[in-house]
Amino acid sequence: MLKQVQHDLFSNIMDVLDLLEIESEVSLPKRYSELSEQEMIARVHEIKAKFGKRLFIPGHHYQKDEVIQFADARGDSLQLAQICAKMDAEYITFCGVHFMAETADMLTGPDQKVILPDLRAGCSMADMADIDQTEKGWIKMQEIWGDTILPLTYVNSSAAIKGFVGKHGGACVTSGNVRKMLEWAFTQKERLLFLPDQHLGRNTAFDMGIPLEQMAVYAPLTNSFEYEGNFEDVKVILWKGHCSVHEKFNVQHIENLRKRNPEVNIIVHPECTFEVVQASDYSGSTNFIIKTIEAAAPGTKWAVGTEMNLVNRIIDENPDKEIESLNPFMCPCLTMNRIDLPHLLWSLEKLEAGEVVNQITVPEEVTKYAVLSLERMLERS
Repeated sequence: MLKQVQHDLFSNIMDVLDLLEIESEVSLPKRYSELSEQEMIARVHEIKAKFGKRLFIPGHHYQKDEVIQFADARGDSLQLAQICAKMDAEYITFCGVHFMAETADMLTGPDQKVILPDLRAGCSMADMADIDQTEKGWIKMQEIWGDTILPLTYVNSSAAIKGFVGKHGGACVTSGNVRKMLEWAFTQKERLLFLPDQHLGRNTAFDMGIPLEQMAVYAPLTNSFEYEGNFEDVKVILWKGHCSVHEKFNVQHIENLRKRNPEVNIIVHPECTFEVVQASDYSGSTNFIIKTIEAAAPGTKWAVGTEMNLVNRIIDENPDKEIESLNPFMCPCLTMNRIDLPHLLWSLEKLEAGEVVNQITVPEEVTKYAVLSLERMLERS
């Protein structure tokens, strides 16, 4: 137990140090550090009121309370992008991460501008699959398996990866529709490539009855496969990527919690490792986690394996239940947290002054195929 606690603390300390190093490279004007929280909140409300329907602020579930309080809509990444597509707002200030803003840009009109309050708000998982690696790996896969592979990508990926998948006949998936999309993929080709999150792909394929022995992991850094069997037996090729938040949950957390509280229900996101998902009581998308706990009987006990900002919000919104994080030493998603109140205010004050900062735009050629991958998913969802 002590060893696990030390490992969790060290991991979180390193994350914080990495964030501090990045923060030191870029800073907002000094005046934003001199404003009180109440002053910043009042200014954001003032600017929102001034712009009215010309401004729309979507907020992802993982955002901090200081930001999510201003969200005109709250949801997961694809849900928010779809909402943006239906809005007539001239400016969309997206409180999320880069790939989400990209998707919003691709689904909105040419006269609408998507803004990310802090360009450093990326996603470590999305960054684990770049287009050069993907094209190089695809060549190797074609050499081994020929034209038998359909690529699928989690929406937590760059526009370039979505475009690659769309160009090669594949589609996007979410954590909510992933099984349906894998089932569709196997009606198209004998095998599938799933990127960038190996855990979501593995957990879903296993639930569909595909044994682990028929899953190979592609390691992009070495352009090689982590697999000891016969390549002809492979049905699922998993990209070696992961979520830096969800991979911090482990089986020891579950075992310790069950010893302390045998009545607890363990619910986790399928971005967690295979071992954690198998040891849990429930596994599902962010929306599944929220809805399951909302519908649970008063007095029930829950341990949640997902991002800490969301866990804390679930706790606040369900006071009739006993809820805690599966990993009490978990940090919030640090890249998501780069969207904070000062950056939100700064981007809005720039807009008020007639300057659009941090606009996210996706090239037309990439958009064409990326939207195709999204449309293939939406047609089946």
